[in-house]
This record gives sequence, C-alpha cells and structure tokens, in this order.
Amino acid sequence: MEQQDSVKRDGRLTPVLALATLIAAFGSSFQYGYNVAAINSPAELMKAFYNETYYDRIGEYMSEFSLTLLWSVSVSMFPFGGFLGSLMVGPLVNKLGRKGTLLFNNIFSIVPAILMGCSKVAESFEMIIVARLLVGICAGLSSNVVPMYLGELAPKNLRGALGVVPQLFITIGILVAQIFGLRSILANKQGWPVLLGVTGIPAALQLLLLPFFPESPRYLLIQRKDEETAKNALRRLRGWDDVDTEIEEIREEDKAEKAAGFVSVRKLFSMRSLRWQVVSIIVLMGGQQLSGVNAIYYYADQIYLSAGVKEQDVQYVTAGTGAVNVLMTVCAVFVVELLGRRFLLLLGFSICFAACCVLTAALALQDAASWVPYISITCVISYVVGHALGPSPIPALLITEIFLQSSRPAAFMVGGSVHWLSNFTVGLIFPFIQVGLGAYSFIIFAVICLLTTIYIFLVVPETKSKTFIEINRIFTKMNKVSGVHPEKMELKDFPPSASRQ
Repeated sequence: MEQQDSVKRDGRLTPVLALATLIAAFGSSFQYGYNVAAINSPAELMKAFYNETYYDRIGEYMSEFSLTLLWSVSVSMFPFGGFLGSLMVGPLVNKLGRKGTLLFNNIFSIVPAILMGCSKVAESFEMIIVARLLVGICAGLSSNVVPMYLGELAPKNLRGALGVVPQLFITIGILVAQIFGLRSILANKQGWPVLLGVTGIPAALQLLLLPFFPESPRYLLIQRKDEETAKNALRRLRGWDDVDTEIEEIREEDKAEKAAGFVSVRKLFSMRSLRWQVVSIIVLMGGQQLSGVNAIYYYADQIYLSAGVKEQDVQYVTAGTGAVNVLMTVCAVFVVELLGRRFLLLLGFSICFAACCVLTAALALQDAASWVPYISITCVISYVVGHALGPSPIPALLITEIFLQSSRPAAFMVGGSVHWLSNFTVGLIFPFIQVGLGAYSFIIFAVICLLTTIYIFLVVPETKSKTFIEINRIFTKMNKVSGVHPEKMELKDFPPSASRQ
C-alpha cells in the first residue's frame, strides 16, 4: 500500500491536465507574445496611415515630432496596459477564480482585435491606441494568471515543466507574429489591420473550450471551501480516484496560512516571514526586463545590416532568431525538472552577461575587421539562447512556488507590476540611451545581468520537486522568523503530519 501511495504521489501528465495547459497558454500567453511583436514589422505602414488619416481630417501632415510621439504612445500603451492588468490580478483571481479570470480576460482581447481590425476602414488611429491599451491589460492579466493557474493544477513533479509552458507560448506568439509580419504575407498596405486583428482568434477559442476544464483545486478548497468540487477537479486532473493525500496537503497549506489571513500588497511588504521572497521576486522580474532583452531585439536589425545581411532579408533572420527562442524555451520545459530552477537562472543570466560584454566590444570595433560583425550576430543569438533558458521562463514559475495560497495573488501583483514598469521604462528610455551611448549602452545591461546573477547565487534556493510547504520552510529559516512575531508568520503551529512527507 505504501509503495502504491508513493507512486501515486508522483502525478502524471493526464489528457485533461495537458489540454487545460495548452488551452490556457494558447488562449492567453500566446497573445502576449503575438502583440509584443506584431506591431514591429508594419510600423512604417502604420505611421503612414496615422499621417494620412491626420491629413484627411486637418488638411496638413503631422510634424515629425508629433508622429514619433504618437507612435511611441501606440507602442508603450501596451506595457502600460500590462501594468494596469497586473494591478487587477489580485481582486479578480480571488473573486472569479483562476479559470474565471482567464475567461473574463478574453474581453480584453476580442474587443481590441475588432478595434484594430476595423481601424483602417474607420480611418481612426485612436482605435489602435485604445486597442493597444486593452490588449496590454489582457497581457498583464494573462502573464500573471496563467502561471498561477497552471502551477496550482500541476502535481509537484510537473510544476516546473508546466510552469514554463506559458513562456513557451509567448515565444511561439512572437515567432508567429514575425512570420505573419513578413512583407509577403501580412505586413503590407492591405494586410496590416488583419495582422493586428488575428489576436482575437486564440481568445475566441479559449472562450469556447476552457469552460469544460476544471478550476484550480487549491482555489476551490481554500477560498471557496468547496471540498467536493475540489476533489472532482483533482480526480479529473490526476486520472485516479484517490486524491485524499493531495487534498490533505492543500488543507495543511490552508491551516498553515490561517495565521496569515488574506495578504494584501501592503501586508506582503510588511511581513517579515515574506521578506526574502518579495525581494527575490522584485530582483528577478526587474532583472528579467532590465537585462536588455527588448534592447537586443530592438538593435538586432541594425546588427544584421552591419554584418552585410541585405535589407529585404533582415526580416527572415529576425524570424530565425524567433525560432531559436522557441527552440530554447522547449529545452527549458524539459530540463527545468532535471537541472532545477536555480541552475537555469544562473546559467541564463551568466550567458546574457557574457553576450552583452562581447557585443559591446564587437560593436565598438565593428569596422576593425570584416569578421567582427559576425561576432555581433553570434552574441545576439547567444543572448537569446541564454535568456530563453532561465531569465524569461523561470521568474513567473518561482512566484507560484515560493508563495503560499493567501499571499500568491499579491505576489503576482508585485511581480507583474515590476515586470511591466521595467518593460515600459526600457521602451521609453532605451532610444535616448542609444543616442547618448551608442554601442556602449549594453554595458548597463551587462552590469544588471551580473548583479542579478550574484543575487541569485547568494539568495535564491532550489525549489524543484518540493511541496509549497517545504519551500516555505526554507524561506522561514532565511527570514529568521521561527520565534519572531508568531502572529505574523505564514506558517504557524505546523501540523506534525506534514513532516511525514
């Protein structure tokens, strides 16, 4: 019996779990990636549309400054919407549940898809700007809710692999947008509204299919107090009837948290027992965005051109880089349970650090020899590989793992806000840094990568194959809370049965 139990505790990838993962990730995470990249290739066509629309109304063209400003507003409305979406995470996941929030979130994808698709016919660039804000809210919600939903559905031995799937679909979204954005396909005068409007299709599919899949059993049992539905959900997800061990584990997490009560964002910052978790999330999410990943993509085209790639071929090389990104994220899905989260983060940030250093030298010495630009291309691809292995997929997975149920929504709000504000800042400030520092702008990113690597090495523990409660114990030691403020501890009066894992 004991043997059978331990076998049972290792969950397997059942069809229900696999399909729930794919539908949640395709319907939500895919769109985030798609909308990040979709606006890059038709940029010139869209600026021309802005200008012509303005001319039709006023009778004169916009000044260069106004056009640039309007365009950067269109682009940066997306991360700003992402920030707003992150702030909505907590209230929505507690009120509607994880699955309910994903279903509700489709409004923020279908409406803007219609707006963007019709903007040219309606001769209104305002529709595009509003749609970018809405689709940003959609991405802000999904980038936080999908990892939370999947992390709570998955058995502990698959949590890492399934936790990386959202990032995999973000990279697939970027690649699909790059392919659709080839000039021969949709990045042309007739096609660009379709390119922007396609984002509604995954949302519509998710709206049709996700209702047939279970809500997070943790949410059902802890927040809804609905044990029967939670058990049924677990039975469907695990593919066997005896789910009492896991229900007991969730209950223990619940008891352990009764001490903490509901954790708001303000309480999250004031609780000593969560200090290192919160600092780690801020450092990892900030490091992920401020390590220059957006800047590398922004710079890539110029690097390819300087290496002698023909202008009309750059789009294919960019799509090739997108494909490398997808490939490496697929690798991360398979190795995250094998090598662990900490190792992948250290490896990824170290590769990015090295790539930024060499890239700075290569860009500075670009004209020194004919082969130098090829080193730049190697650096770009190495950087993409490094980022896809650790810095991109792991931080959101870690938020699910290092916080318990009551503090998880608040933690995702903090992590999400840092993610989107950093993204917004880089998008806004990088063009100016680039003008001021030129090739040396990557030194800043190298320093950020190095500091993040040092922090991970010193602070972030390994979490693979551990239950949420075991992970919490590691941090309880780090936060030195065993005897301090017992009323504020996230783990208090621990039931002895938990230690018999």
